Amino acid sequence: MIQLITGFHAIEERIRRAVEKQNVSGMTVYVSKTGPRVKKILELAKKNSVRCVNSQNRELDDMVRTLPPAAQDHRGIVLSVEGEREEAENKTDFDIWIASQKKSEEAATVIILDSVTDPHNTGAILRSCDQFGVSLAVMPVRNSANDFQDNEIIARSSAGASAYVPVSVVTNLVRSVQQLKDAGFWIYGADAGGKSLENVKFPPKTAIIMGSEGTGIARLLEEQCDEIVSIPTCGRIDSLNVSVAAGVLLYERYRQTV
Repeated sequence: MIQLITGFHAIEERIRRAVEKQNVSGMTVYVSKTGPRVKKILELAKKNSVRCVNSQNRELDDMVRTLPPAAQDHRGIVLSVEGEREEAENKTDFDIWIASQKKSEEAATVIILDSVTDPHNTGAILRSCDQFGVSLAVMPVRNSANDFQDNEIIARSSAGASAYVPVSVVTNLVRSVQQLKDAGFWIYGADAGGKSLENVKFPPKTAIIMGSEGTGIARLLEEQCDEIVSIPTCGRIDSLNVSVAAGVLLYERYRQTV
């Protein structure tokens, strides 16, 4: 099995993870252009005995032809990883995690992605999760971009954070939210017409639900919310992109905890 990875952040983080595990065998960096970011990756690769091959740009074009369109923009560097699929260390069993929370009084932040199917949005949200200390990201098995381990777009959009943020993929979001409530979490749904974010004081245990851009939060999930929260804006369009909105909400949550 060969996995091809593009994107400066995603390549660098994948090499760093392999170095930490002392397992860089099967890795090859193909490069056709040089620049500050490429040079930095090459220095990391060569320092840790990762094979580097000078290539033509058209050769890299051929290599990535089967990747999703967004991942085909290799920008002169492609990482090839040969061997068994890497087991994601950040994949988290939700039932085990929630059991630990019932015994804990420490603050925790959970973000729940309801029908967020665009991998670009999922990746960008995971990047915000990493930056603002989210304890767990939860997404459903169905109708979501949850293949954060193998999806090149998620890896690239998250700038490598998809390898670190704890993620649980569950079969029933409503049931998971009920379990969060039983463990002492307050549930906030992000939607228009709710309480303005500037007037919200998040409790120590906070869970935030982000709905799809098309239909918002599902009715059954919305019924589980303790409060609906809205981001005050002044633009002419009616809403923020879901990943941008998630970043704003997570920043405010983080700001209140530091």
